[in-house]
Amino acid sequence: MPLHVPPAPAPALRSVLAALGSPTALAAGTPALRAFQGPLTAELPLPVHVLDRLGMAQPALGARPPRTRLTGWRFLIRGGDRHIAAADTRLTPDGWVFSHFFEGPYVAATERALRQAESLAKNYQPRLLSVPELYMLTLWLHGSVGADASAGLPAAADLLVPLAPAPPGIAAYRPHPVSELLPVMTHRLTPPAPPVRPPLAAPAA
Repeated sequence: MPLHVPPAPAPALRSVLAALGSPTALAAGTPALRAFQGPLTAELPLPVHVLDRLGMAQPALGARPPRTRLTGWRFLIRGGDRHIAAADTRLTPDGWVFSHFFEGPYVAATERALRQAESLAKNYQPRLLSVPELYMLTLWLHGSVGADASAGLPAAADLLVPLAPAPPGIAAYRPHPVSELLPVMTHRLTPPAPPVRPPLAAPAA
């Protein structure tokens, strides 16, 4: 089914288009952007959320659950027949502004995960969810397609698709319900319990 890609804030899109039209910004961009000859377009805007306090999410200890916060909007930059880079924007007191261009494995990984998500049997709103504590980025498929893309927590039935490179032991591109993957990620950050020392033997009489 088609993904319901949320509309990006107009100032964020304008800032990226201005950067694409700026020889100075492109000269400071990525090698792929500098080398490409032809028109560049900004596509597939995705809100980037960060998952905080994952290492503190231990209900048995009364800790608060993780929270998410919006940190920017990311656009895939198309050159010719493929996406060759991405552009990030960030929110300032004066509004949304262009942050930087980048390339690397997450560009192709995001494109692949989006194509894969289009084959699922349910409609989703795509987002990106970063887990800094695990150096992990996921495609967050939110079940409420009409929700405000700048807010909200992952629902238990939402899907998280780890992008490559994923942390060891977590399969990239495999959709996981939040209710299943969140405990796995939390366990990764839970320090092991200290070893229990055997009791001292009683002194001989």
